[in-house]
Amino acid sequence: MQWRRIHRWLGLGAGTLALLIGVTGLILAFFPVRDSWQAVQADHGLPVALLAQRVVDHVPGVEEIRRLPSGDIVVYSFNGGQARASRVDPADGRVLGDYAASATERWVRNLHRSFFLNDPGRLGAAAVALSMLLLSVSGVLLLVRRLGGWRHLLRPVRGTPAQRVHAVAGRILVPILALSSLTALYMSATTFSLIPTDSAADPDVISVADGRPDLPVANLPLLRALSADGLRKLNFPAADDPEDVWRLSTDWGDGWIDRHSGHVLAWEPATPSRRIYDWIYALHTGQGLWLWALILGLAGLGIPVFWVSGYLVWRQGRARRPHLAGNAPAGRADILIFVASEGGTTWGFAKALHDAFLRNGHAVHTAPLEQFQVPGAARQVFVLAATYGDGQAPAHAARALDRIADLPAGSVPVTVLGFGDRQFPAFCGYAEALDRLLRQRDWPATLPLECVHQQSAQQFDRWAAALSLALGETLAPDYVPYIPPTVPLELVSREDYPGDSGATVVLRFRWQDYGWSDRIRGRAMPRFRAGDLVGIAPPTSPVPRYYSLASSFRDGFLEICVKRMPGGACSGFLHDLKPGDSIRAFIKANPGFQLDGRRLPVVLIGSGTGVAPLAGFIRDNTRKVPMVLYFGARNPDEDFYFGKSIKGWLADGRLSGLRTAFSRVPDGGGYVQDALCRDADRLRALVSKGAVLRVCGSRPMAAGVAEVLDGILAGAGLSVHRLRERGRYAEDVF
Repeated sequence: MQWRRIHRWLGLGAGTLALLIGVTGLILAFFPVRDSWQAVQADHGLPVALLAQRVVDHVPGVEEIRRLPSGDIVVYSFNGGQARASRVDPADGRVLGDYAASATERWVRNLHRSFFLNDPGRLGAAAVALSMLLLSVSGVLLLVRRLGGWRHLLRPVRGTPAQRVHAVAGRILVPILALSSLTALYMSATTFSLIPTDSAADPDVISVADGRPDLPVANLPLLRALSADGLRKLNFPAADDPEDVWRLSTDWGDGWIDRHSGHVLAWEPATPSRRIYDWIYALHTGQGLWLWALILGLAGLGIPVFWVSGYLVWRQGRARRPHLAGNAPAGRADILIFVASEGGTTWGFAKALHDAFLRNGHAVHTAPLEQFQVPGAARQVFVLAATYGDGQAPAHAARALDRIADLPAGSVPVTVLGFGDRQFPAFCGYAEALDRLLRQRDWPATLPLECVHQQSAQQFDRWAAALSLALGETLAPDYVPYIPPTVPLELVSREDYPGDSGATVVLRFRWQDYGWSDRIRGRAMPRFRAGDLVGIAPPTSPVPRYYSLASSFRDGFLEICVKRMPGGACSGFLHDLKPGDSIRAFIKANPGFQLDGRRLPVVLIGSGTGVAPLAGFIRDNTRKVPMVLYFGARNPDEDFYFGKSIKGWLADGRLSGLRTAFSRVPDGGGYVQDALCRDADRLRALVSKGAVLRVCGSRPMAAGVAEVLDGILAGAGLSVHRLRERGRYAEDVF
């Protein structure tokens, strides 16, 4: 079932009405809490007869005594031609004041229940409740699929801030929203008599008018035996009708009493359907359950967060994907293209392939990999799969392997094209796993697995040429690199480090503050954290380069550290910038590398320009969590990047320890791995206290660090692999 599609369109379609119902529900939840705090409760076990007698002694013309869900006692009377509703003190029957139901509460309730449209509105509210239930179910299933199974449902969620907020809000709100939706549907069903709630009409009973006077209420046996704790209402017999009876309604049932003899003429115990309805009503409204009402109110407060974050996730997802013209339904397409992409760049290649087949007259369907399917009309299937980091699947395709493994093998060729970065040991590891699975499941292929390095357009063209030969038709894909929406950045300062290994510069940019409305629409600088990436495309190349951020959004500036690479188009472009110059850039989240905000010790290990995101972590450490930095460079006079700031953070407590190693100066300490070895005991102690480790720098440096750490931690029964599995160790290498 297409749960993602159901979730998306229900959220967008019914989301606004659900938002209205959530907000009005939040307001309604306030009233039970207020009423419970203001109510004057009857003593536990107070007999109904005694309560009624106290009321009769103080209120003339009593017609009905009602106990509200809050516990307040309200008396309706008619005396001297005036009808009156009064709150009374159950302790002595004194009138505390007039009672009137809140007009505001009634107005909000009518809006909440029926949008002021009576039965059509009630049907609409029921439809929204059903949508909310489907949204809850589909949301849970999507989260389970994204996290890799039910066992991992509470695992931290990777993704953009909006995705994380949506997932966390979902974990908290979904149980309450699902329960609220179910109870709303039940109540709607009772409103339209689809579910009965009570027995038939009242019994036909009368008081026997044999000339005896009315028995005083205090002497009625049934009322003496019943506690006011379960009283709902007590109707007095009409003074001018000697055959009229007492009518009593309680949590346990309803009774009718002879006014002269006090005999119980009829008693109907509460039916199971009525008891169920009472519980459903209390669960949905919080009436009489002020703590539950408070929880419902908080859930209602979370709905706007849920809705806005969901909308942002949808907008971001649309922004990452190019427009696909002529995207045929999967069931009618002869060419199927499935895409797995963490950052969205692979969609550009998919679009080029999609358009090329379309120009050749094919019916083409292109979709995310998690929608993998092969209907009967398909003749060729292509999977364009990017590998995230060191061999990981893109977050949205985390369960795609399991889905494909559960499908029966077919005869349609499925060809995999991988995208990755050869700097990572597991280059195209996810694409390889996909291809291996398909072959093990006996799916044929038109071409063997091919892997594209760093979005190389030339490699993609060569693969397309081979595919043309294999298919016997000319394919001419016109690949245009996908670049997310960019924002302008103005260079405000630069700090140059000459260095004998190549000039390096720390660049600080600022952006124009467009405000929330533009941010929601994706037209302003998105929020980012230290350790995220900024993508910059130089004027001479459409392919962006990524740099780790040394600052976060709340710092008010964007800072990167760039080393000039021989022949590097982007690094050369950035090095030539002067204060006042502008560039355009976009933010790419790097959630797997960021710190999660827990108060655990942090060990930061970096070398060269790899210190940039680590400097950002330290700058953000205003809570002064224990944080130790191991930094390696060549010469402290030439390439101790952020050195002045780092020493300042050490002095003000944001950095609790600093260990440096400079490989090109006498007594400099060698390499950063040597600094780790010298501090082995301290590292073991920090790791034993739950420390998390972040490593940034070149791939050889990271490999050397991992080897040294394995040796240091071996005695404690730990390893880099185990720490990585537990989310305590992460690398950002280049």
